Amino acid sequence: MNNTYGKLASHVYNLDKYIGKSFGDVEYYLERLKGCSGPILEPAVGNGRALIPLLEAGLDVRGFDASQDMLGYCQAHCAERSMTPALSQQTFEAFAYEERFEAIVIPAGSLQLIADHATATVILKRFLDHLQPGGRLIFDIYPHDLFAHVQPSIRNWQTEAGDLLTLTSQQVKADLIAQTTVSHLRYELWCEGKLASSELEFFTMRWWGIEEMALTLRAAGYVDLVISGNYDCGRAPKDGDEVVTFECRRTL
Repeated sequence: MNNTYGKLASHVYNLDKYIGKSFGDVEYYLERLKGCSGPILEPAVGNGRALIPLLEAGLDVRGFDASQDMLGYCQAHCAERSMTPALSQQTFEAFAYEERFEAIVIPAGSLQLIADHATATVILKRFLDHLQPGGRLIFDIYPHDLFAHVQPSIRNWQTEAGDLLTLTSQQVKADLIAQTTVSHLRYELWCEGKLASSELEFFTMRWWGIEEMALTLRAAGYVDLVISGNYDCGRAPKDGDEVVTFECRRTL
């Protein structure tokens, strides 16, 4: 299945993107959310890597994720810190809340997990409908080349129990028309030199042009668009930037 984050994938994510790790996104989002007193939503909350620093800063954040395994890690990390944010298993396509949010934040390119442009447009409108008047949507995309990761790679991590987790990744398809890549991700857990379990995931990502995303946001109804390169707020993206952040609002 695509982009499911099962048991081993979630374990690897939790080891690799541990609480306290930042790519510059945590500091940026904390700065952009200063003075935000209303509720904040983080879709695709993962293990809580971004959520927990926001909560520690006193912000009122809740989150959802499609993966129950990911939510398990997030809930455990929150419980260790005596935090009790509202967390739920929901998807981009079908999430629903009665309340409306002052901000919706999606760091680290999670929006690119939506592989279809039409679906992404519907989801962006769904975010808009869940914002308060004047509420902000802030999210990152990675503008990397479709062919940036064509070579296979193998990575490994030691688990808390001393076992070995490995991830073998191989890009198998780049669709220039759909602007998507598909990679095969094979996760393996090794205990005392023996393979204990494995998972195979088909990982699909969509690559957006900056102007394409800007047009899509405006068509969905967003206003006051600010596009920033490499977490330098207001600085127009340039060639070589590793991340581009979009910030826009629902009309008052």
